Amino acid sequence: MIYIIQVWGDLEAVSQASYLLFTQACLCFKVTVLQMNMDLLKDLLRRMNEKVFLPQSAKHESILKLQAKRIKRLLLAFMISSQTTCGLWALKPLFDDAGSRNFPFDMWMPVQPEFSPQYELGYAFQLVTICMSAYMYFGVDSVTLSMVIFACAQVDIIKDKILSIQHIQKENKDQHEIKEILSENYNKLIECVKHHQAVVSFTQLVEDAYHTFLLFQLVGSVGLICMSALRILVVDWRSMQFFSILTYVSVMISQLFVCCWCGHELTATSEDLHTVLTTCFWYEQDVRFMRTLYFALMSMRRPMVLRAGHYISLSRQTFVSVYMGVDNDLHPLEKRIEENEYGDK
Repeated sequence: MIYIIQVWGDLEAVSQASYLLFTQACLCFKVTVLQMNMDLLKDLLRRMNEKVFLPQSAKHESILKLQAKRIKRLLLAFMISSQTTCGLWALKPLFDDAGSRNFPFDMWMPVQPEFSPQYELGYAFQLVTICMSAYMYFGVDSVTLSMVIFACAQVDIIKDKILSIQHIQKENKDQHEIKEILSENYNKLIECVKHHQAVVSFTQLVEDAYHTFLLFQLVGSVGLICMSALRILVVDWRSMQFFSILTYVSVMISQLFVCCWCGHELTATSEDLHTVLTTCFWYEQDVRFMRTLYFALMSMRRPMVLRAGHYISLSRQTFVSVYMGVDNDLHPLEKRIEENEYGDK
């Protein structure tokens, strides 16, 4: 902020420093929300260890492990790309500004690059802090998104429980065995209903805790992508700065995609839950099972939706809409820059 005030009036210098400012502002907001909702986070972690969410078979454990691997791979790809961006930022002064001493980022520093060891200390400070920021992004995002994927895994476990309702072969069993199976199937359905209500409550608590976090992420990513894309239009494509900005844009797009993908997975996993109920052997059960099944169908027919700011649903459609909106906003600006360059010639 101090540097932007110092160079105010120089549009290129301000735009070059703005995306770093907004990146750090977004990170500070995320960390602040996480700290302010620490009690909710503890409550969520406590709920994740409740009996209703514990796996009851090897298949349930495999479902949890599969979903954990999926989110780990996406977050690992995000971490690798973000650290690559940090590395390119660190190399920028060594290649683009060869022969002169400049820091990786245009920001106010209490030291001068012309003197040693001030230059080395300032260079190391900027590199370490930006790498720490990337790890903090990873840590904060992994907490929220892992909880969303945990809810997806629990929905898959509910589906497995529903499909495990036993078939009744009345001709091969006596009345006592039939009553035991009917009672077991009824208890299993009741367990599925309670499990579903627990997942709905858990998901709502996740949204209540981090909806401002997700909204700021959505809006901030759009702004950062636009500012970075504008920088790409005026930077020489053969420079290290061009490739660093390009990887930065890819990081922001991937971060936005992971958020929208997690929300989409929650909705897609839960929207066919009521359909799975109709595939079990419901027609062989007793009256009390039928009554509970009707209640379950009514309660499970609405899919779970994760909303940013309690308003914008996170889904693949949202990601595509945001991407297309950014492209439409940048297209006329790109034409204007080309016209100005042509006029200068």
